[in-house]
Amino acid sequence: MKSSLLFIVSVLTLSACDSANHSQTLTKKESQQVVDNETTAIEQQRLAYTRNKVMHNDAAYVPPQCYTKTVDELGETQNPCYACHDNGKKPNYISGVDLQLEYGFTAAYLQTNRWSNLFKDFSKEVAEISNDEIKQYIRQSNYFSDDGSLTLANKLKNVPPGWDVNKDGQWNGFIPDAYFNFDQQGFDLKPNGEFSGWRAFAYSPFVGAFFPANGATDDVLIRLPSVFQQDEQGQFNLDIYKVNLAIVEAMIKRQSVEITPIDENLFGVDIDKNGELSMAIEVKFDWAPLDDRLMSYVGQAKQALAKKQLHIAGGLYPEGTEFLHTLRYLDWQDEALVLSKRIKEVRYSKKTGWNTYPQLQNAALSEIKEKNDFPERLRQFTGDGEVGLYTGFGWVLQGFIEDKVGDLRPQTYEETVFCMGCHSGISATTDGAFAFSRKLDASTFKQGWYHWSEKGLAGLMEPKLADGRNEYATYLANNIWGDEFRSNSEIKAKFLTETGELNKAALAKLNKNIGELLIPTKARANKLNKAYRAIVKEESYIYGRQPFEGNINHVHDFVESGTPTQVELVLK
Repeated sequence: MKSSLLFIVSVLTLSACDSANHSQTLTKKESQQVVDNETTAIEQQRLAYTRNKVMHNDAAYVPPQCYTKTVDELGETQNPCYACHDNGKKPNYISGVDLQLEYGFTAAYLQTNRWSNLFKDFSKEVAEISNDEIKQYIRQSNYFSDDGSLTLANKLKNVPPGWDVNKDGQWNGFIPDAYFNFDQQGFDLKPNGEFSGWRAFAYSPFVGAFFPANGATDDVLIRLPSVFQQDEQGQFNLDIYKVNLAIVEAMIKRQSVEITPIDENLFGVDIDKNGELSMAIEVKFDWAPLDDRLMSYVGQAKQALAKKQLHIAGGLYPEGTEFLHTLRYLDWQDEALVLSKRIKEVRYSKKTGWNTYPQLQNAALSEIKEKNDFPERLRQFTGDGEVGLYTGFGWVLQGFIEDKVGDLRPQTYEETVFCMGCHSGISATTDGAFAFSRKLDASTFKQGWYHWSEKGLAGLMEPKLADGRNEYATYLANNIWGDEFRSNSEIKAKFLTETGELNKAALAKLNKNIGELLIPTKARANKLNKAYRAIVKEESYIYGRQPFEGNINHVHDFVESGTPTQVELVLK
């Protein structure tokens, strides 16, 4: 039955691809009507997978980079694995250092690499896309309609039948509501001037996959529930909201956070811990509940905390925290790398439940026991393509991705499972998230509260690890290619000398400007944009969504569990 379903989907997809290509000669309205008509059957079949949770790859939560060959053609060992697989910082109790030393695919099913797009050469498809065509494509918005309204939100208000998983006639998941219209403090404004609650922040991109040089620009917005935005009388108060965001930042980073001076009498909380209510210039991180050193939110959130309707703890977000993360193409404006108007993916997450430190530790230990007692058992996730999937650690994840003509559609169950491994199974995250713990500090432009459209990556100082090492230089020292797949020859050529040593001059420039590493040449950017567009035209995301220049030979198609990676030194 599973094979039959796969065959039906394949035939329908190919048919729709041919028709979609033909429809490019029609008007935009006519083209969309053709696609809508032709994809109804495909969407229904796709959602049969969603409802029944039948997948091509039952282990889609294991990311494709986990199959990378760590030994290169010269016999040199590269270790991109340490970035994700380390000892987690409590309350992330996940430890993965063993995965630096061996391929730990305990289940036999995991030993086969089902990310077949890694082995496909898209050179022919890339060659068929001209530079002008890809430039025009990525500069057309698929998020905003011509009247400035939100295209996807409009469509979800009258949900297409093929997207309505539970067939109740309405969309029960997240509806995008950010306008990317930011004020001088990074707050998103609706067309009527009201605050949407979203706030943009700048951050040091996580090593490897999130370097724009490896295929995509991105941005992240955060939103706290309305209770964090209101004073104790329930009225919206921007100063209250800003202070609460700073408190959350301090709790996540577990360090004091500098803020714009504010009178603590406004909310009656001694946030700088100086023993009096006065003008504060920082949120002092001083949280040790066993020693009776506590912290509090302000405004109405303070009341909710006292009533135990909310919680606070180092390294954890409060309930109701939301993140909006968009992935985009690589565009250029006045010789600067910018985010494209067209969005590849809209990724959304919301914290729906609270877990204490002991509960999180038990969850991590249970995972170890599960692998030991039932090594062939694969992970299962609650949820579907409409409401999102639950991580088991208190978060729900949901996504929207391009269809073959470039419009955004909901991800399927399997396409969302792809997100689960990194957000609920590795040591590198802080409470399941990557970006906010890496937010730029108060010494940077606008204290780090701005969107990349206002100021890009060029010119930012290199981030440092906790022990003082330069983070990106450390990554290059252990993985000179600069990406997990060992495919970025541009980075390798720039940071490796002809004698096989790290280029000290290039590293010195990187230390003062991360753009030296993160920003690709226009030629590479064009190829990666085209390669991803080729994947979009197929909608073959379940086979891998990482674009490459040509073909790569640096990943295993099959690797036995326990096979040594040849990495000798565990990195922390």
